[in-house]
Amino acid sequence: MKTYFKGTKVLRNKGSKVESRSRTKSIFFTLFSIFFTLISSAQQQDSTKVNQLDDVLVSAVRVTSKTPVTFSNMDKKEIKYRNLGQDIPVLMNYLPSVVTTSDAGGGIGYTGIRVRGSDATRVNVTINGIPYNDAESQGTFWVNMPDFASSVESLQLQRGVGTSTNGSGAFGASLNMLTDSYATKATGEISSSFGSFNSNKNTVKFSTGLMNDHFELAGRLSTIKSDGYVDRASSDLKSYFLQGTYVGKTTLIKALVFGGTQKTYQSWNGIDAETLNENRRYNSAGAYTDEFGNIRYYDNETDNYNQDHYQLHWNESISDKWSTNVALHYTKGKGYYENYKEDAAMSEYGLNPVGAVTETDLVRQKWLDNDFYGTTFSAKYKNEKLDVILGGGWNKYEGDHYGKVIWARYASQSELGDHYYDDFSTKTDGNIFAKANYQFTKKLSFYGDLQYRRVRYQANSAETGLVDDTFNFFNPKAGLNYAFNEKNTLYFSYARANREPNRTDYEGGNVKPEKLNDFELGWRFNSEKFQLNSNVYFMGYKDQLILTGRLDDVGNPIRSNTDKSYRLGLEVDATIALSEKFTLRPNFTLSSNKNVDLAVDGEYYGTTKIAYSPEVIAGNVIVYKPIERLYISLLQKYVGEQYMNNIELASAKLADYFVNDLNVSYEIKPNTVFKSITITGMVNNILDKKYVSNGAMWDIYPYYYPQAGINFLVGLTLKF
Repeated sequence: MKTYFKGTKVLRNKGSKVESRSRTKSIFFTLFSIFFTLISSAQQQDSTKVNQLDDVLVSAVRVTSKTPVTFSNMDKKEIKYRNLGQDIPVLMNYLPSVVTTSDAGGGIGYTGIRVRGSDATRVNVTINGIPYNDAESQGTFWVNMPDFASSVESLQLQRGVGTSTNGSGAFGASLNMLTDSYATKATGEISSSFGSFNSNKNTVKFSTGLMNDHFELAGRLSTIKSDGYVDRASSDLKSYFLQGTYVGKTTLIKALVFGGTQKTYQSWNGIDAETLNENRRYNSAGAYTDEFGNIRYYDNETDNYNQDHYQLHWNESISDKWSTNVALHYTKGKGYYENYKEDAAMSEYGLNPVGAVTETDLVRQKWLDNDFYGTTFSAKYKNEKLDVILGGGWNKYEGDHYGKVIWARYASQSELGDHYYDDFSTKTDGNIFAKANYQFTKKLSFYGDLQYRRVRYQANSAETGLVDDTFNFFNPKAGLNYAFNEKNTLYFSYARANREPNRTDYEGGNVKPEKLNDFELGWRFNSEKFQLNSNVYFMGYKDQLILTGRLDDVGNPIRSNTDKSYRLGLEVDATIALSEKFTLRPNFTLSSNKNVDLAVDGEYYGTTKIAYSPEVIAGNVIVYKPIERLYISLLQKYVGEQYMNNIELASAKLADYFVNDLNVSYEIKPNTVFKSITITGMVNNILDKKYVSNGAMWDIYPYYYPQAGINFLVGLTLKF
């Protein structure tokens, strides 16, 4: 759920705020103009080397097998086999230590991801090196970018602290996505899919190819609709992606505009244990009792949000040893959550009593209107032994939060358009870093990474109070990589991370920033038919903000500091080529996740398990290729039992589950109009397992988010 906050009317100088925002935006767009001028001059350079510079976009935040960091990659080919409308977290479900969930139960709409037990607010997400996490809540809302997987060239998931990156600090993982590369020849693509719960996706893509060997224009339009597995958990999603590219001998310039519009009927309430047994698809959102005592459901209990992203990247290969990247970005978000409130206290909405009447049914909207903009930059130097990256970024968030009553049974003195609360917040985030890989000998290399990050957060609301906090974080990282031979590599690394609280954390008061020391010891084996990655990790926390299992009134997770805690685990993943037709890709994680000497509300509980942190997570992909261009995959996922709070309450335990999906893809290459015709099918949960992947606690009472039983999606893609 996006960060819609309630509050009270706050008197402030709106003119000064608007003037300040206007001034900062003017400066920002002036930089854009200067940047375009520089682009024009870049075309006149005397260049001698042709480079593929796409990777420069994310080289500052990505790693390779020569870096002592634990990671997994997914490329476009792997994504396309299952890209039938479900969100990116669902497509990543089979990576090591990953657990995903869906509010609507079918993978479309609001979806979530946890890595090593850390929720989405701890997973740093960048798109082409630009921060994507919401600045205030620190969460990632994939529903705002439907079908973004269709525009992703590759992604890398670094587990643990990982390497220094832009945006909020990684406390469980960092996810780096690179959007589509440019095409040298003109292409077109039409794809459609449909399936269970009236789900359907329609996508159109095109590329002009390189015109005059230098310029390309490419784009995508998508629509996704679904009724959802859960009752009324519908989604109506639209998105676009437009990219202009200039390719020179040593220059790559990309201008990107992408975004989405979403309308989702909410389903974040969950259901209690009795309802789970009797009617697991029930949704209480929007329920109210009319004047005649009948239970009805408000037909617009929805989240409505638009988000548009603008990115401009200039990548330059200065010489054989030096390359640079500079980027400017701007994101505009605006939308609201609408819901029906029964018997609401009129005083909470600025309404005077009507005679003896002090409560009223009403329909309210909680609005967000925010701007996020800034720059990222890096310079890379590489010779035979030394690889150095110097970089950083500066970003600013400005957000309006306000509420409106659009209907009330007793409207009192209200006028259309009145605000019953007005909050405003800003967050400025700047960082600089230096990374180096040095090859001491043919077998031994050293990795060092130093980052300084400064964050200032200001907010006002009834829940947070007046906040004006500044944080200065120093995050060092170091490691060794030792290659015994061409097949075996051993690595060890240490990383320090610090992280500021999010807005919801301030509602609890007395909140502290978090600190993490992450140790990773790994072994990589690589041969023609067998690849193995294994590592042991220890993540020791000070003042970790752990999930309590509780939610606020708009679905945001409530967290609290715990003095000491840790995560200790073993991760193993492999790729095994049994033959030319059979490939196995198993992985598993065994972990212990504990709060040390936990005290809650003055009561001592000792050492307990951290909420939402299963001790066993396992996945497996069996790929069978009976003939050329026919792929049949069985995808398996096991998630062990986990608690929804930190005091190991019996009623707070989520049962383990084991789910199997079947994926079939067949590509035809006719010698006619189409270059390729691909037929794809996905049968999810083929054994019809009735399982729950997520939940919440209302005091001592558990509420569950059930996932769909057996369901299917089929698609057709035409390329020309």
